[in-house]
Parts: sequence; structure tokens; C-alpha cells
Amino acid sequence: MINYLIVLFAITLIYFAAAERLIIYSRLIGMQGVLLCGIAVFELREVNTANLIFIVAESLLFKAILIPYLLGRIIKKSGVTKVHSLAMPGFYLLILSIFALLSSVILANALINPFINTIYMVIALFTLFTGLLLIVTHRLIISHLIGFLIIENAVFIFSLAIGNEMPMLINIGILLDLFVGVLILGFFGMRLKAHTNELTMLKD
Repeated sequence: MINYLIVLFAITLIYFAAAERLIIYSRLIGMQGVLLCGIAVFELREVNTANLIFIVAESLLFKAILIPYLLGRIIKKSGVTKVHSLAMPGFYLLILSIFALLSSVILANALINPFINTIYMVIALFTLFTGLLLIVTHRLIISHLIGFLIIENAVFIFSLAIGNEMPMLINIGILLDLFVGVLILGFFGMRLKAHTNELTMLKD
């Protein structure tokens, strides 16, 4: 079951490259939260009940519900629904996404460690590269915000890679995830005005 969840998570990362509407980005973030919750439940069986409840609550309530809701409000407030026309075309971004996946596999195999789950390392690196690609190839601040949230999911998966061996590390990673997520959403949510989420406008 856990393998299916991991594959679905990887598919959502690839779908980010093809999506052209910001609301789809928001829904993909929510779907990733649900998948991360499922992965955590199946993977962290050796973690004590209190830690597992905290992890499930953070991934399900925060990532799957709260963040998509706030993103939807920010998108509505900004008045922009589609990816910027000057962003890299989806076809080229899809090619870069596949290249990022292959690079993640190669890098993860080069960093093989008996205490780290290689599959999680591959997905974590792929998630990290996907977030960076979204930030580099898009001009909208909202797209950059979503890219940062994807990178936060990469941190979550990095924690899962060694969660059974170091449960305290995953708690620290989740607390950092919560802090950064609220900080980023709050910062952009308070400062975005209608039709003013292009980076070029910030220079004026």
C-alpha cells in the first residue's frame, strides 16, 4: 500500500509541470498532504502513539486542509487564476521534471546509507527539485509560494526517511514545517493585493 502512495505522490509532482491553473496547484498541495499522512501512518509504525498522532494531525489538518484553504483565499484575493504567460511552457517544464526525477534516483543511489530509506530519499530529492523548478521557471509570487510549500513537503519526506531511527528529528522537522508554512502564508496573504502578484511589479 505504501508503494502506491509513494507513486501517487510522485505523479502529483509531475502534474505540477503540466498544470496551468493556480487552483490546481492548491488542490495538488492538499492531495500531497493526504498522501503524506497515509505514508506516515504506514511507515512510522514503530513510533510511539503520541508522536504518530501529532504527525498525522499536522499532515492531515495543516497540509491537506488548512494550507489549500488559505491558498484558495490568496488566489481569489490576488485576482489571478492562471500561470503567467511568460512562464516556461509546460512541455519543457515536464521534461525538466523527468530529468529531475532521474537526477534524484542517481543522487540517492550515490548516497546510499543503511540508516536511510533510499526510496524516500529519491522522492524527497525529487520533491525538492520540483519546488525549485517551480520557483525558477515561474514569475508569479503565488507560484513561488507554492514552490516553497513543495520544498517543505520535501523536508517532511526527508524526516520520514529516518523517522523510525530518530523520531525526535521528524518532530523537529514538522515543527519547522508548521512555523515556516504559517510564516510564508501569513506574509504573502497580508501583502498581496488584487492583480499585484508579479515580481516585476515589486520593483516599482
